[in-house]
Amino acid sequence: MELSALLKRLQIEDLNNMQKQTLSQFTPAQDLLLLSPTGSGKTLAFSLLIEQLIINKKNEVQVLIVVPTRELALQIEFVIKTVIKGHKTVCCYGGHDTKTERNALKEAPGILIGTPGRIIYHLDHKHFSTDSIHTLVLDEFDKSLELGFLDQLERIISACTAIQRKILTSATDLDDFPSVLKLNNPIKLDFLADIENKPAIHFKKTVCPPQYKLQTLFNLICSLENQKILIFCNHRDAVDHISELLEDRGLIHDMFHGGLEQRDRELAILKFRNNSNRILITTDLAARGLDIPQIDTIIHYQLPNKEDAFIHRNGRTARMNNAGQVVIMLKPEDHFAYLPDDTEEIILEDRYPLPDNTPYATVYIPYGKKDKVNKIDIVGYMLQMEGLEKTDIGLIEVKDKESYIAIKRHLLTTIIKNTENGKIKGKKIKFFRT
Repeated sequence: MELSALLKRLQIEDLNNMQKQTLSQFTPAQDLLLLSPTGSGKTLAFSLLIEQLIINKKNEVQVLIVVPTRELALQIEFVIKTVIKGHKTVCCYGGHDTKTERNALKEAPGILIGTPGRIIYHLDHKHFSTDSIHTLVLDEFDKSLELGFLDQLERIISACTAIQRKILTSATDLDDFPSVLKLNNPIKLDFLADIENKPAIHFKKTVCPPQYKLQTLFNLICSLENQKILIFCNHRDAVDHISELLEDRGLIHDMFHGGLEQRDRELAILKFRNNSNRILITTDLAARGLDIPQIDTIIHYQLPNKEDAFIHRNGRTARMNNAGQVVIMLKPEDHFAYLPDDTEEIILEDRYPLPDNTPYATVYIPYGKKDKVNKIDIVGYMLQMEGLEKTDIGLIEVKDKESYIAIKRHLLTTIIKNTENGKIKGKKIKFFRT
């Protein structure tokens, strides 16, 4: 692997200290326990290790990566495919079409990524063999245990009889490791207190009676103007309630929680990523594993009971050496032992102007990778439209059966009304609203 070419593909100047230390201290004959803050680049670190460990054999699963959430699985798939070339990678998770996954597994991938339940489904149906799996990665293993996946992890580990090494990663340490996670003479790399990897977060708070909390939240959002904001709640109904408020006030936003359909969840993240919305209201489901660029401000509308959950939420901002802000919403009687003592209090005004609309809106076409459609095809087709410039087109994401395009918001109606008879790869094209 040519590191300079990889760094260019990843659009970063250099590896950070954690990643360099991981590469230099890891040995294939020992297990690895890697502890580092959320957003410090653990996925890239273990992807670089896998790139060294995987060998040139076709139609054999060599590396199995088990993760607690589908969102994390998809993020890892993206990084793995960027880092490792020439080896097939398949991602399996709940909510994904099992037929698509079965077909992908017919010719075994070198690297298999999946959530515990879906991995066991494919194991039980003998859709892949564990005979050649030499490396097992348990990413965010503490979250897997927290979500009750211990029995499933035990089944997966027991099925992988040829394992030569385990790689475990987390942003928090455990006092007691379950016996199923027993490591062989492990190398433990703990960067949780590393100054370089410690997020540069500025903590602030607002204090108000519960009856004014929603109005205070609305004022806070407006005071932040056009920042990218992630709002955390403890429960889905709180997410829905806030969404109703913002809908009434005409603020563009999206929701993300486990009660939504998988397609709606993925679309919410996609639109947050491509600047079609700047406000995402969520539960702890978004605390880890999402492929989201820099978030300016995190708002804790409701605080979690455990400090670990607080830490993981905050890990969504101040990522990869960027600075970030965390705002904590408190009632006068609230006391959380894990909160910083010197937290600055924000005094909000009664009224602020509404933030501007987002610069982009998202449209889609019902064709994707399975139809041999790619980004270049889409851009070429769109630039034939009258009045459309290349600068009007934002992020394009091509999925298996659909493609999503961010376009300047003022052109949304023009794009939707496009009735040209043009085609891409023989497919007649019409754009739809998301």
